[in-house]
Amino acid sequence: MLVVTPYLPSPPRFGGQQRMHALLSGLAARTELTLLSLVDPADDTREGLAATRAYCREVVTVPSARAARKRLWQLAASASPWSYERLTTALPALQHALDELLARRAYDLVQLEFVHTAGLSVRGRAAVCLDEHNVEYEILFRTARAASGALRRAYDALDGLKIRAEERAAWARVDGCALTSARDERTVLRAAPRARTVVVPNGVDVDFFRPTDPAAREPSTLLFFGAMDYFPNTDGALFFAREVLPLVVARRPETKLLVVGRRPPEAVTALRGANVEVLGAVDDLRPWLARATALVVPLRIGGGTRLKILEAMAAGKAVVSTSLGAEGLDVVRGRDLLVADGAAGLAGEVLRVLDSPDLATRLGGAARIAAQRYRWSTSVDRLAAFHDELVSARRAR
Repeated sequence: MLVVTPYLPSPPRFGGQQRMHALLSGLAARTELTLLSLVDPADDTREGLAATRAYCREVVTVPSARAARKRLWQLAASASPWSYERLTTALPALQHALDELLARRAYDLVQLEFVHTAGLSVRGRAAVCLDEHNVEYEILFRTARAASGALRRAYDALDGLKIRAEERAAWARVDGCALTSARDERTVLRAAPRARTVVVPNGVDVDFFRPTDPAAREPSTLLFFGAMDYFPNTDGALFFAREVLPLVVARRPETKLLVVGRRPPEAVTALRGANVEVLGAVDDLRPWLARATALVVPLRIGGGTRLKILEAMAAGKAVVSTSLGAEGLDVVRGRDLLVADGAAGLAGEVLRVLDSPDLATRLGGAARIAAQRYRWSTSVDRLAAFHDELVSARRAR
């Protein structure tokens, strides 16, 4: 199996890496993996290469488009029929490396991670599987609706239209498509009714994330975590801190929000104050989960399913989320987590949890049970069986 990724999958420090790391390391016990990945030339890749080589036969890297030139790439994309994401991922050097690997060995299957890599041409007899971490064009359209500036809204809307065309073409072209939820699968099949699909849910390590001593729980502490250099997380943190938290603090002045995640932008670090602590990246999330009475997921933009919710549920934490934040998860609202939209609605549900330790405990217990359905081993089994189907169908042609 040959896997093409937009960045190294290991060690898993954010959502996209977590899915790739868990699924690929699980598949490596069943099949031989070669990995082709873009890497940022400005990054120190030694740790990532060592972690990825631990389960891959071979790892080949290609320098990515330089992040420092992002505005130039966006300008080029504005004048191009292709999306910014495709222009900066399906690079000629990456295509050349892929061609060389395919010429050197006969692979049974090529897996493309994210639709951005589907702009590459996969030549030969290998079956092709696209792992859709999100329906990407939905994220762009949602970003456009939430953006504050007219130029940003127009740019995201145009880029979303390009990605939608690229994504729908990819769904019809590849041999099979893996989705994170039944909702995303329905989206694919409406656009490409003949596509071969499977739902491979995002998962969680329920042995790593476990309930801790209730005595560690701080009665007025909330947690939000995620990669802070990812705009949907930045938007969610700013929305909660600026519009929701003041409503909570008006009733409970001692409430504190912990914001955890790599590379917080200046707008997020500026939130620091008596009621907000911005921590940046942490080596281990579990102590911060242990401190919190509830995880808040105030997302207004996004796609796929939220790993942060699964990790908090596995840790037995109460979760308060927007409808979009909980989208795609097989959970019962009001039993496994609380869901509300808008500042007043979210503040009301947060206050319910903070005011009632028994409710927080009850939600956390139900969440832990629900998380058991999302073990990564189950998702690996589903994906491996789907790969077998795709390879068999390709050989039968």
